Amino acid sequence: MLLQGRYRLIKRIGKGGLGKTFLAVDEGQFPPIPCVVQELLYETLKSFEQKAQQQQELGKHPQIPALLSYFQQEQYFYLVQEFVVGTNLAQVVEEEGVFNETQVWQILADLLPVLQFISDRHIIHRNIKPKNIIRRIPPNPKGEANLVIVDFSAAKIVTEVDCLTTENSIGSPEYAAPEQTTGKAVFASDLYSLGVTCIYLLTHISPFDLFDIANSCWVWRDYLINKGHKQQDTKHLRLGKILDQLLQNIVSQRFQSANEVIEAMGMEVKSQKSKIVSQNFPWQYSHTLTGHSAMLSSINALAFSAQGNILASTNDQKNINLWNLNTQKVLASLSGHCQAVKSVAFSPNGKILASASDDKTIKLWQMETLTEIYTLLGHSHAVKSVAFSPDGEILASGSWDKTVKLWNVSTGVQICTLAGHQLHVSSVAFSPQGQILASASYDRTIRLWQISCQKLKNCPCYTLLGILSGHTWAVLTVAFSPDGKILATGSDDNTIKLWEVNTGQLISTLVGHSWSVVGVAFTADGETLISASWDKTVKLWRVSTTEEIVTLSSHTDSVSAVAVSQGQLIATGSKDKTIKLWQLVE
Repeated sequence: MLLQGRYRLIKRIGKGGLGKTFLAVDEGQFPPIPCVVQELLYETLKSFEQKAQQQQELGKHPQIPALLSYFQQEQYFYLVQEFVVGTNLAQVVEEEGVFNETQVWQILADLLPVLQFISDRHIIHRNIKPKNIIRRIPPNPKGEANLVIVDFSAAKIVTEVDCLTTENSIGSPEYAAPEQTTGKAVFASDLYSLGVTCIYLLTHISPFDLFDIANSCWVWRDYLINKGHKQQDTKHLRLGKILDQLLQNIVSQRFQSANEVIEAMGMEVKSQKSKIVSQNFPWQYSHTLTGHSAMLSSINALAFSAQGNILASTNDQKNINLWNLNTQKVLASLSGHCQAVKSVAFSPNGKILASASDDKTIKLWQMETLTEIYTLLGHSHAVKSVAFSPDGEILASGSWDKTVKLWNVSTGVQICTLAGHQLHVSSVAFSPQGQILASASYDRTIRLWQISCQKLKNCPCYTLLGILSGHTWAVLTVAFSPDGKILATGSDDNTIKLWEVNTGQLISTLVGHSWSVVGVAFTADGETLISASWDKTVKLWRVSTTEEIVTLSSHTDSVSAVAVSQGQLIATGSKDKTIKLWQLVE
């Protein structure tokens, strides 16, 4: 069978409740190269695309097969993945015999960091077993971990709703944790399956036979070769304790994370995030803004006033709410838009607030009197983003009509239109020096514009400096570093990219979110980047090293907005209808 005119299926190598797996060759390459094709059954194209994005993210880890392509053909959906040359551990134990203690220690050391990588992205594999762990042939030439976890067909992204629902049992019964067999899999379920895998490799006995149902306990030690000798080994006793805790039937008595197991083994936890969290993290949760009629719908946008004492928030109720951060109460609600407000921005002196709406208009508000100054008309579609120039004299707006417009703040007159994007413009931002404007678009690009409006005359006032390409999905948000040297962009491809503004060169791609990145912001000192994602999390990154510092996971639904004040306060807004505040504690 030939798919897409290039992927020829050779033989079926797996079958489960969610589909089939085939060994295939990619005839679109010369010479043809082997690959693995999964044929999956999904109800909707959207659910399949989410699965593909999930696999694309996971495939960035060297011990998980990379996703090469995905597509729909007739009623089936297909994932094309890297073919890993090697032997799965079920075959290894058949051919080479039971594993010794040292080999099992190595399996734990190789696979626990991968499971931590998976769970950090809110994903449960749900089918860890010897057949789905491949030992590379030949070994990794770089001396890195030699085991690869395959078959993510049963994997799922965990949401808060999952705590309230039950699914059908999935995975292999011999290796599945008790809670997984009842449709309630958790992150620790994968650790249980890893523990069962280890005792199978130590004994080459079916896990069903290693569990004493009458006494509800594991009896794997009874099947060890040279049992008496091994029980004298203190190192083996420590391995036994770790395996026993991995195999606890009650979830609360089990290891809760792979990092916990790594620490119990006496190994260093290499995850930067784990190191930082264990120290005194300087950003401390401060308050949740709730309990007002303003919070009856999800938050769309946030902005701090220049003084940092007022927070503006928008929602789908068409109004803008101004919060007094000293009292955590709404001091005023501005109404006038006839559709949802999607962006707000304060002028640098804090005297004017700009709001952009799906009603195709932008409004300027006088903060002293809380009255409307102008309604700016000109866009032919929803306006999704507004930004003031550093001197406060120009307002930029980005719209789904594919254009960016510049406005004279003093007069409300349109100065010029920046055209060139092929799809919706999602976000605009001025550099701190005011000479460059960045615009992000669903066309997967960011455009950098040189702005040179002399005395704000109605004349051509811009030059296209360059187009930044690299994101594989829509670019949703942009932000300049305080010194103007770095541009951060967030995308539907779940990544953040850092660009050197002067050259347009890509500095780094930050990977960690498991869903779209919808907001990015730098702290006032430029040392930290904050990112907000639909995966319900906010992440902090160290700009100098591009390492993830910590994940803030307090929201119960998608995070839709993030803002940072000069006074070092972070505000995050979510579809869970709340705003959360985080204060920097020196």
